[in-house]
Amino acid sequence: MIQTLFGSLDEEQKPSFIERMKEAVSRTRENLAERIEEVVSMGKEIDRSTLDDLEATLIGADLGTTTTHEVLEKLREKADRKQIKDVNELKRLLKEELLAILTATLTGSRPLARVDGTPEVILVVGVNGTGKTTTIGKLAQVFRAQGKTVLLCAADTFRAAAIEQLEIWGQRTGTEVIKTKAGGDPSAVLFDALQSATARKTDYVIVDTAGRLHTKQNLMLELEKMKRTAQRIVPGAPHETLLVMDATTGQNGLQQARQFTQSAGVTGIVLTKLDGTAKGGVVVAISRELGLPVRFVGVGEKARDLLPFDPKEFVDSLFA
Repeated sequence: MIQTLFGSLDEEQKPSFIERMKEAVSRTRENLAERIEEVVSMGKEIDRSTLDDLEATLIGADLGTTTTHEVLEKLREKADRKQIKDVNELKRLLKEELLAILTATLTGSRPLARVDGTPEVILVVGVNGTGKTTTIGKLAQVFRAQGKTVLLCAADTFRAAAIEQLEIWGQRTGTEVIKTKAGGDPSAVLFDALQSATARKTDYVIVDTAGRLHTKQNLMLELEKMKRTAQRIVPGAPHETLLVMDATTGQNGLQQARQFTQSAGVTGIVLTKLDGTAKGGVVVAISRELGLPVRFVGVGEKARDLLPFDPKEFVDSLFA
């Protein structure tokens, strides 16, 4: 899904796409570049001691302890062999290591195969407050801009506000919303949505789910029931389960994410509010520690402010 969307951007669109990514990570880039220059200027050569000083910089960018140690250990081996001559070489090697992590998770985790003639079903999960329902509206805009047909399913029936919010996004993007009354059965509304989408040969069905705390066992049981319901109507569904995370929560959000990935069968991450943090390195930490690819990043409040994630453009933007 994500590769198709990014690959469909024409040559005129790509420059603006890249510039928007650079703008989103500008605070992270400024902090990272400034600190690397400071660390390297302290010593005459780049050795293990220099790289030890770089550790706090990478952790400060929210790469996380595990990822930072892994990256620095590879750089230390090169420093021991005198293979890092200057700050530009250090940045190049650092970019290579970060890109390798992001690329590994992207190629190692693929959505389930679709069955021709049926809609692609995307289940969207995450705790309340991460921007889950807003992300669904933006995702609908992304698909519609690609000329695809989309149906939204309001299966977060525990909050009337969630249904209303999704309806607003449906109006903004010209996308129909299948809903039921607040407190209704989420699986029942999903059943209706998938039957409707199958009959119309809709390209995508995006399903909002309840964002209660991950510690609630009932939520996970509910998600399992929804999956069984989906599979009865659309073989292989859901084809993608996206976990929405708030970039500004950084490492604090990783524990919640681990719970969801274990229980909900998450296949990819949507990282919101990337433009609101100076710790954009959390993108790499998420990929490395959860073993999941980042599919999209949110860089603003408007419908067009959800960008398909491209590892190379992201890493280049951190050091541009």
